[in-house]
Amino acid sequence: MFSSYGFRGDIYFLEPETLKLPRLERLKPVGSVYTNVLQVTTRDFREGFPGITDRIEWFAIDCSGRFWVQEPGKYNFSLMSDDGSKLYIDGKTLINNDGLHSVLERAGSVTLKRGVHRIRVSYFQGPGFGVALILDVARPGEEWRPFDLDHYLPPPGHEYWK
Repeated sequence: MFSSYGFRGDIYFLEPETLKLPRLERLKPVGSVYTNVLQVTTRDFREGFPGITDRIEWFAIDCSGRFWVQEPGKYNFSLMSDDGSKLYIDGKTLINNDGLHSVLERAGSVTLKRGVHRIRVSYFQGPGFGVALILDVARPGEEWRPFDLDHYLPPPGHEYWK
């Protein structure tokens, strides 16, 4: 189920032979998908990417959202993809997993203050074979788990969320 606080993923069609994430702001989106988590486990590219019906290769998704940190501290993120992906927190690149490659995982950490933060995950699928996009997080003192925006909502009635 998707809440209004989830990721909005704008979809872009790419030219064949694209080698890395293009500057998506220069392209026109062809649609959008919505989700609270990015947990597309490794699969054959012919199975497609959830929510994308017109392409099984040569497309990009630019997912953005915001999240609330209740407990400040060092947050570890893991981004796994086939092909390229990047994770941005508050406009800064935290993980660069770009390029044509099979399933590859990269990690990064950031110290976050209490309050609202912006998140963006850019992903592209090149030529065939596999599809995967998984974003996990380990909060201070906790184990790895899927990064679910429903678990990062502000306290009820918080005026800064709007």
